[in-house]
Amino acid sequence: MPQAAADLVLHGDLTGKYAVGSYSKLSADKRSVVLRPDRQGESDHGHRITAAIACHVARLGGTFDQLMHLLMPPDHQGGHHARTIELRSGHARARDYVHRVWANACSAISSSVAVESRHHAHEDLASLRDRIETTPWRGERGRTALRVLRAHLNFAETAGGRQHAASERQAAEEAGISRQTLRRAYEGVLKPGGWLRRLRVGHGIEGSTWYLDDGHAHRTVSSSSHYRTTQFPPDRDLEEWSAPETTVTADIDSTVISRLMGHDAFAHRGLGSPGLMVIGALHLRPGQTAKELITTASVSRATAYRTLQRLAAHGVVHRNGTTWALAPHALESISQSHAQTPLSERQAEWSWDPIAQHYATAGIAAQRKALHATERVAYRQPLEQLSEHRSKALVIVRDGRQILVPTPRGDDIPPGWQLPGGAVLNPTTGRIAPEWRVATDGRLILITPADQRTYDELVAAHAEAVNEWESAA
Repeated sequence: MPQAAADLVLHGDLTGKYAVGSYSKLSADKRSVVLRPDRQGESDHGHRITAAIACHVARLGGTFDQLMHLLMPPDHQGGHHARTIELRSGHARARDYVHRVWANACSAISSSVAVESRHHAHEDLASLRDRIETTPWRGERGRTALRVLRAHLNFAETAGGRQHAASERQAAEEAGISRQTLRRAYEGVLKPGGWLRRLRVGHGIEGSTWYLDDGHAHRTVSSSSHYRTTQFPPDRDLEEWSAPETTVTADIDSTVISRLMGHDAFAHRGLGSPGLMVIGALHLRPGQTAKELITTASVSRATAYRTLQRLAAHGVVHRNGTTWALAPHALESISQSHAQTPLSERQAEWSWDPIAQHYATAGIAAQRKALHATERVAYRQPLEQLSEHRSKALVIVRDGRQILVPTPRGDDIPPGWQLPGGAVLNPTTGRIAPEWRVATDGRLILITPADQRTYDELVAAHAEAVNEWESAA
């Protein structure tokens, strides 16, 4: 067993890795963080530790009996939650609980890939990218979801693994869409489809923590639009509409899509997502017919012809008989649009700006970034005001030096103000003061999101204040 797993079994969660989010939650209005009841927080924290130990045992090829053997000894701190259930509800209930945790751990380990190195992590992300590129993304909802998913894949590649941090504004700017459209893609396609999971909701200046999955919930992305009709086209070579127009053989270059999707030319009222899909399909395999693009780009027959005509009108693609290919200057623009290329080397004679000006979408990306910057400032100002909200400290001046008057210890507080579980009663309102807690040693602690000092630092500061006060007295 790895050293980290052994320490978790023997000593429990010493670093607090599994305590994040266990003892607090967002309020009903989603604007502030409130404390959870002590018993509920401890139960959630203990369940996370138990699940982590079960995953370690399952990854090593262990058995359920071996997991029970690790959790039940009284000197193993990692099994405290399971032993608590046994003490309260009996051995049978505790065994059933551990069995459920074990089943979930086995399912999670069997459906996941162990990443052992950074090179292996890049290989895992490359296989996920291939899976995304060969999945049909039908309808406008599906194509928008692909842009959002590709933005998160960019963040994951930068982070070096599937788990990454990103805010909604960052993802919206990367995908070239609004936050409202981004949220609809999250809730309507990516989360139900098993492509994306939010592990932790962001708060303050920290973004949310996300995890990219393989999309096992749905093999294909459903669309709300109808892809069938009761009529048949006059020419059977244009494909009968009685069968689905998109199959499971989609094939696009998502890297090209990720480079272009933030440009104003591909905004909603510009070339849009269909233009990205057609360009991505033609960049991967030039010389495709319109009928082939229906399959590879996951677009309908009408969308394929309409998009090709619009791209041809702007000189992005050209036609050679019945096949279509990207124009040479468009290929050069795509290759020079990589973010790592210096700006001076990316100035080409042909650009996407005239197309954005033609569709009156020029400047949308800049406006969106300016709006997000304004929202960030407006959001952080009240946070800074709350962090600076402190009661005035009492000081005395002795020999020209200011000495802080220490706050009273928790055991000096009248017993009528102390409630079970360490809660503090506000004597003015008669209600519990959620920002104050009484520690196990009797010290009164003010809990604020802006106070980043550890408990030991708080104790040291209190002891120093007491020492200075006693010396002055």
